[in-house]
Amino acid sequence: MRTLSKFVLSALALATTLPVFAAPLSGNAKQAIPYDIQQIIQVDYRVLNGSPTALALKEKLMPPQLKNLEVALKKAGLNDTEDVDNLTFALFRTKGSSLALIGIAQGNIPTNKLTLNLKKQKIKATRYRDMDIYPMSNGQNFVMLDPSTMIFGDISAVKHAIDADMGEARNVNYNAAITDQLASVQNEPIWSILDAAGTQNMIRSALGEAAGLADYETVKKRLLGSHYTMEFGNGVKFHLTVKSSDSFSAATLSSLMRAGAMYKKMSGTPEEKSAVESLSVNSSGGDLLVNFEADNQKFVSLLNSPMFQAVSR
Repeated sequence: MRTLSKFVLSALALATTLPVFAAPLSGNAKQAIPYDIQQIIQVDYRVLNGSPTALALKEKLMPPQLKNLEVALKKAGLNDTEDVDNLTFALFRTKGSSLALIGIAQGNIPTNKLTLNLKKQKIKATRYRDMDIYPMSNGQNFVMLDPSTMIFGDISAVKHAIDADMGEARNVNYNAAITDQLASVQNEPIWSILDAAGTQNMIRSALGEAAGLADYETVKKRLLGSHYTMEFGNGVKFHLTVKSSDSFSAATLSSLMRAGAMYKKMSGTPEEKSAVESLSVNSSGGDLLVNFEADNQKFVSLLNSPMFQAVSR
């Protein structure tokens, strides 16, 4: 969960200086995502390239796990700046409720080049349900669903994705709590959807000291899911919607969020206090609505604050 959140924060930092593109989730990609999702994050990868400043921020913020993944993709022969349009990361539960992670790369994937490079290295594929899974470096593996869609991750996670894709296990299309939120987010350059458990984790982290209040214990089990998007047309805009079971829960959560913001405004650094002033928290029906807006300069200052470093660890 922390790895995924940090990647989003990295992508947000990079995108403040780059052009905006939409990042829809393709039907083929969605079909390969297992049913029991905790979080999906999608990033238009084109916003991550083309600026020395952006690349420097990426180097500073991207967690080691995803750096290793990039290295593995490049060693396999994938040029991420030319071949990849967008990346999706899906954190899902397997039997026993353990969490597994897959990545999905979409774009103009040079399938023939990849397989030829692997054959030259005498790397053999593992056959699973009539599909070839190829090993990469750093313990990663990949399979091509079609010429424009690559699934990667550890061998077990990739097999779960193949099972979902081939109908041997349910995929996310059967998860109404997740798919009902897709229409609200998938035309944004960076977006995420979380289930109830993922939402509880995120809100607990966001509340900070306020998470210890009794009111939070009352409402946390009424959280049904959430989604957030990021826009970069003029500065940085972050929009979070948290869905709860009733208007009382949404209003209570709104009050808790404002309490947490007030605490940070009194005790935070100048950058954190400025960020809180750019935050609005409201409720509408059963939804908590959180919005953050900042110009590029203010956001870059926030990157170096203790609050941001704590959230992005």
